Amino acid sequence: MPYQNIDASLSAADIKAVKDAFDTVLNKLPFLVSLTTQERKATFKTGPDSVSFVRNALTAAQDHPTILPASFEIPGFEKDVELFTALTELGTLADSVASQLNDTRLAVGGEAMQEAIQVYDYVKTAAKRTPGLKPVAEQLGERFQHMGGRKQPPAAKE
Repeated sequence: MPYQNIDASLSAADIKAVKDAFDTVLNKLPFLVSLTTQERKATFKTGPDSVSFVRNALTAAQDHPTILPASFEIPGFEKDVELFTALTELGTLADSVASQLNDTRLAVGGEAMQEAIQVYDYVKTAAKRTPGLKPVAEQLGERFQHMGGRKQPPAAKE
C-alpha cells in the first residue's frame, strides 16, 4: 500500500471550511440537475472522450452555417459546448477528489476497524473478570450478529 498508517485529523474549523467550499461550488453551479433513472437511460451518453467530437462539430457549424437549417441556433450550441467542456473539466477534478476521499476513508476506516476489534477482544477478555464489562462486550458484539454463522470478528492484527 502506498501509505503508512494515516495519522491526521481535521479540526471543526477545517471541516466547516471544506463544507463551505462545497456550498460555494453548488452556489456557483445553480443549474445543476439530478436525473432520474429513466432520464439517465433516455439521455445520449457523453463523457470526456466526447469533448473533441463536440468541439469539432461546433467548429464545423461555425465554419459552415449555411448547411444548417435556420432553426439551428449556433450561439446556443456554442454555449452548450462551452458548458459541457467546463463541466467535464470540473467533473474530472471532482471525481479525483472524491476518489481520494473515498480511498482515504476506506484506509482510515480499515485502521479504525482493526483497532476497534482489538478493543473488543480486550473487553471480551476483561469482561470475564471485571464486573460491569459484560454489557459493553455484548454491545460491541452486536456489530457481528448479522454476519450469519460467523459470530466472531476476524482476529485483530497487532
